[in-house]
Amino acid sequence: MEAQARGLLETEPLQGRDEDAIASADSPSMLSEEEKEELKAELVQLEDEITTLRQVLSAKERHLVEIKQKLGMNLMNELKQNFSRGWHDVQTTTAYKKTHETLSHAGQKATAAFSNVGTAISKKFGDMRRK
Repeated sequence: MEAQARGLLETEPLQGRDEDAIASADSPSMLSEEEKEELKAELVQLEDEITTLRQVLSAKERHLVEIKQKLGMNLMNELKQNFSRGWHDVQTTTAYKKTHETLSHAGQKATAAFSNVGTAISKKFGDMRRK
């Protein structure tokens, strides 16, 4: 029974061996009337089970939405959390850290260079006034 249930719950697509097994199955003309009736009954049962499972899933999804609403979780909050988590993940990568370090160092060098240029210009203006 467990093997049967496991087979019903498989979500993987059919593999080559599965397709071969289906192709080699008895064709409808080789089935007896009794076998055809059994298969039709099984088909109806499977369709009913699928319908029931869809209804259960739908009810669970509605319940999930209700719980999220009660907890104050909405789409915007989830997007904010996902964005924050994603930004944190980016900031912890080696590439980000190296880039941040390089740009920070370049910024410090540029600030020092502008300061030196400003000092040089001020000095030149001071020299021009004295003359």
